[in-house]
Amino acid sequence: MERYDVAVIGGGPAGYVAAIRCAQLGMRTACIDDWRRKDRPSLGGTCLNVGCIPSKALLDSSEKFELIGELKDHGITVSGKSLDLGAMMARKEAVVDRLTSGIALLFRKYKVDSLPGLGRLIGRDGEFWKLAAGAEELQARRIILATGSVPRPLPSLPFDGERVVDSEGALSFASVPPRLTVVGAGVVGLELGSVWRRLGSQVTVLEAMGEFLPAADRDLAKEALRRFSEQGLDIQLGVEVQSAEPAGDSLRLRYRAVSDQELECDRIIVAVGRVPRTSGLGGDQLGLELDSRGFIKVDAQFRTNLPEVFAIGDVIGGPMLAHKAQEEGVALAERLAGQAGAVNYRAVPWVVYTEPELAWVGQSEQELRDRGHAVKVGRFPMSANGRALGSGEASGFVKVVADAATDRLLGVHIVSHDASELIAEAVSVMEFGGSSEDLGRTIHAHPTRSEALKEAALAVLKLGIHL
Repeated sequence: MERYDVAVIGGGPAGYVAAIRCAQLGMRTACIDDWRRKDRPSLGGTCLNVGCIPSKALLDSSEKFELIGELKDHGITVSGKSLDLGAMMARKEAVVDRLTSGIALLFRKYKVDSLPGLGRLIGRDGEFWKLAAGAEELQARRIILATGSVPRPLPSLPFDGERVVDSEGALSFASVPPRLTVVGAGVVGLELGSVWRRLGSQVTVLEAMGEFLPAADRDLAKEALRRFSEQGLDIQLGVEVQSAEPAGDSLRLRYRAVSDQELECDRIIVAVGRVPRTSGLGGDQLGLELDSRGFIKVDAQFRTNLPEVFAIGDVIGGPMLAHKAQEEGVALAERLAGQAGAVNYRAVPWVVYTEPELAWVGQSEQELRDRGHAVKVGRFPMSANGRALGSGEASGFVKVVADAATDRLLGVHIVSHDASELIAEAVSVMEFGGSSEDLGRTIHAHPTRSEALKEAALAVLKLGIHL
């Protein structure tokens, strides 16, 4: 029976990163993962296989498809526009293949043993844990649980894998549904709704919350709702979905808003969040503690209540973001090696990859003021940014929130093309405990969209130049 210093259960962003970092630090490491794609093992978890990567590939392709009709202002006329959905899906699959095989290559490079199969804890024998990887058994001194999450089911809309699907099924439609309903106006729902709207679907988004994107800054959420509505997404808030039943070749969806209503659609995507994946781990027999929502309970060092068993990523709660999970994987590996690994949860960026993109880091103006925190705020519209105007992508703004007394940067909120790239600078400044003046007095290349960050930071200090 093989013995390891560390065995990681789960090959997603948290698990594979933790495994690689453990191996880099000299620990003999195995990574157990049961994900299969095209009937073969496939590392990368939900993110690479059916989440972050394939969805962004389709977002990019659909954006290019829609852009063809918007080139007239640039003096470009295109005729004969048509969609080959099969080719678009094949491109998406090729991107996924390249990245998942890349993780396998990294495992070989760093001598991480990749063990396909369901990882399961069996019991502890002295200083070693005995566990299973499918039908194979092994031993490890330490266990890292990184099993991730799965789509949250909605009792009123059970998945059938064809007409009522989760986020995975929504990435593999064989044709563009003429009428699509998305249940859930969170990050996943908005991104998937955007993909299929661009490709020709009439999209209705039903959200149970009465407030749009409640986790985001109110100004950002308001601007996003306006832009998405202008694009044709029919977003309805405060909706209770009741049932869906076949109506010939379509579905009749019943829901309640102010009153009982119904609509007919061809496909339904249920995107109401995700829940931790803990089934099959063997933890229930061993007394692994979960919280009231089903997440594995850990302390500040990622330790569970079981000796030498740790957990990271989606399965422990917090922001269900791949980059947060990766940082936890690195931090835990370094702690296991006696180093001082850490994660700064106050500087975790959030992104919605729509068009325009939404990105933010830190706290919103509203939550700070609600807590009685005195702040000062600066804004700059992308309509006054030369690069944004030149590219014809001048919607949105940058908003910077700083402490009123110390000027320390507390939050940055962006609605813009490429907001996902722009936010990285704000994250860096916050990571180093910087101020709005630090950001505003940093030289930015001209003309670039990043100048909007500089101007918004200068506006905090009433020093703005270009507005």
